[in-house]
Amino acid sequence: MAAGLVGALAALTACSGGISSKAASSPTPSATVKSAAPSPSGSRAVAGASAKLQGSWIATSGGKIVALVITGKKAGLFVTGRKAWCQGVAGKDSGMQMIHLTCPDGNKDRATGMVESVDGKGMTVNWSGKIGQETYTKAEGGKLPSTLPTKPKH
Repeated sequence: MAAGLVGALAALTACSGGISSKAASSPTPSATVKSAAPSPSGSRAVAGASAKLQGSWIATSGGKIVALVITGKKAGLFVTGRKAWCQGVAGKDSGMQMIHLTCPDGNKDRATGMVESVDGKGMTVNWSGKIGQETYTKAEGGKLPSTLPTKPKH
């Protein structure tokens, strides 16, 4: 299973078409976005994601592997055991680093996340859905990290 996940991460980060351009399209020069209100497609207007957010991030939650990939303004999320990728945007929204995702199966567990902290090795995201706070480890070079974070027990 881990080999398949690594392959999926490598494929997503290696090709620009891995995430639908519809979910994270840039505005045309004549249509500047001034609001962070959701668009008809469900994506949000964000400024570019910081360099620290870029890359592949791995977490574990409920015994499943969660892979979050951020490339430019595009974001994609895969959870083992689910059939669909969630996709959307990542970047500055109202002065905070945010992640906004839409899942084709209607799942809203990780629809909106605020990045609480990020560095070269880890990232903590507070999701608005039932998931809450989730800690990710950076996956370098398409390889899984040697240790995976687990969701803290409350």
